[in-house]
Amino acid sequence: MAATVMNSADSTGDGGMVTLGAVAARIRRYLQDTPRQSLPITYQALARVLGLSPPNTIHQVTESLEHLMREDAVAGRPFIAAFVISRAGGGLPARGFFECATQLGRYDGSSAGSETRTFHSREFIAAMNFWKEAAITNRSESP
Repeated sequence: MAATVMNSADSTGDGGMVTLGAVAARIRRYLQDTPRQSLPITYQALARVLGLSPPNTIHQVTESLEHLMREDAVAGRPFIAAFVISRAGGGLPARGFFECATQLGRYDGSSAGSETRTFHSREFIAAMNFWKEAAITNRSESP
């Protein structure tokens, strides 16, 4: 059974329930299309931009970002989730980002400490470069 989340901007006709994958896809599109100078973005700001409805809007975002991390790991891409940070995290994502990266075999440090900043910085830059190149490729392939 697919996980569902509330979404006030959704027009499914089923009370606003959408799958986790659908929210994750919206997040990926938003992060891909966001001007690079506007990144990183906080979990709260992302939830607001997407029009996610309570309860647990931040949890909805983090679950969706972890879904994207799994997709990125399978595809061999840098984590697009690195574009999203915690307001209280000193410019870093929340602990779950590092825990998920560990589960996916991409990170072997702790979820707190100096290695988190190094890992996040590396993923952030790699994702910036990857999605910039993907955008250039997509534009050049368009008629």
